[in-house]
Amino acid sequence: MKSITILDNNYLAWVEDLCTRYRTSQIKAAVKVNQEMLHFYWLLGKDITERGDENRYGSSFYAALSRDLKRLLPGATGLSERNIRYAQRFYNLYSDYILNLQQAAANSEPSTRSNNNTLSPRNLQQIVANLKESIYQIPWGHQMLLIDKFHNNPEKAVFYAGEIIKNGWSRDMLRNFIATDLFKRKGKALTNFKRTLPEITSDLAQELTKDPYNFAFTGITSRYNEKLLKDALLNNITQFLIDLGTGFAYVGREYRLQIGETEKFIDLLFYNLNLSAYVVIEVKIGKFDFADAGQLGGYVVACNHILRKENRDNPTIGILICKEKDNIVAQYALEASNLPLGISEYDLARLYPEKIEGTIPTLDELEKGILSDSNQDNDQ
Repeated sequence: MKSITILDNNYLAWVEDLCTRYRTSQIKAAVKVNQEMLHFYWLLGKDITERGDENRYGSSFYAALSRDLKRLLPGATGLSERNIRYAQRFYNLYSDYILNLQQAAANSEPSTRSNNNTLSPRNLQQIVANLKESIYQIPWGHQMLLIDKFHNNPEKAVFYAGEIIKNGWSRDMLRNFIATDLFKRKGKALTNFKRTLPEITSDLAQELTKDPYNFAFTGITSRYNEKLLKDALLNNITQFLIDLGTGFAYVGREYRLQIGETEKFIDLLFYNLNLSAYVVIEVKIGKFDFADAGQLGGYVVACNHILRKENRDNPTIGILICKEKDNIVAQYALEASNLPLGISEYDLARLYPEKIEGTIPTLDELEKGILSDSNQDNDQ
């Protein structure tokens, strides 16, 4: 049969669409396989823990179990001694944490969130249900990394597991944020968001903050001024966006606002897609003072008048990132303002791992990542 080459644009577009749909189907299939395998590992770890066979047969039990499973399931993958040991650690990492949450839900009063921010039983039960579902969505290679890093700290493992699902991190990105201790930094800025924003928006806005922000990627190790620091941030805008978190879109630096007959320039202006709001960021190399909050508040008001669209955008948020702050002074400044403001410090000392990848994977990267992560180490 004679081969033909079809150059019709509609045909070529259809073929491209078929390829995209096929790759998407592969990804969904890989995710499903990963979920089923992790569920198997969970039950395997549960059985080993409850049976106590290690105590009965010694540490060689794992090698014997691997050998016997492979003999009865020829061609099966993921049944190495190493994976079996990780399966037990996987179960032990999360099971007590889930049990404690379930007990807390059972023992709590049937009320909504109390004045001391205690979660209601219904919220706790939802957290347990979400956690049970989410731990099976993470590639096995990611889970092994969490097990290695946090085998005695399930709270941190659960935190990073949630971030993996939310942000689609590769393992390199996971290592990066573990190394820079995102667990301690995330949501830690001093803010007045609870008083100045609606509850749903305020919680999300708080979660998007960090203290300190990691500016080690700028490479600054000697004396510097504000211009040098801001230039370094702009020259490394991709890394800066990584530390800001997902959802931030860069609008501009030294962003010009015409206010009456006066020109004002915002250090860095972003738009956050999750908040549907402009975010004004001012960077100061000195210690925070009251005047800094006044300047930031003025920019926030100006953005609300000039840039914000009432039917599209939520109120503008301001974040001031300084080298040093007195928390009492910062708190007083925030109490004096009815605008949503946050105050954080930055740190030049922490170092990122050498390799940093994008926070939002492409379709090809997602496909390769899921397929490789779900199959890697299966026979080791």
